Amino acid sequence: MPDEMALLVADVFEAAGLLRRSGEAIAATEGQTQARWQLLSVVSEESLTVAQAARRLGISRQGVQRVANDLVRENLAAFEPNPEHRGSPLLALSPSGHRVLKKITARATETHRALTVGIHGDDIAQTRDLLHRLMEQLRHHEADGQTPSG
Repeated sequence: MPDEMALLVADVFEAAGLLRRSGEAIAATEGQTQARWQLLSVVSEESLTVAQAARRLGISRQGVQRVANDLVRENLAAFEPNPEHRGSPLLALSPSGHRVLKKITARATETHRALTVGIHGDDIAQTRDLLHRLMEQLRHHEADGQTPSG
């Protein structure tokens, strides 16, 4: 009998790769990358420090810093003073950044609709629920200092 969890992990990685390529294509329609799109999105509701954005995205602070600097150079975002910590400015979207994000998000919505033709919304919700439960288990194992298999 195959190890269903191992097969699921392989499927999730394959799906992530396909979704990443799709995301790159969507972001490219506005001259952006998926990394820039993700950062625009994560700071769209509230300004965050680079470290806070990195934690939300689950990637390195250094990587987020590079992308943030690119967004600032393109006038899609700006660093603002942080009243809580003078040495860690807040990254905020500019009006241009909001416009670009809105266009990318609209394109993504169109793509998602096309991708899910024939897939019932309940199926997607159940799949998300399962993924959330698995992620919670992984977080629990990480917090206990265990490897996911331990």
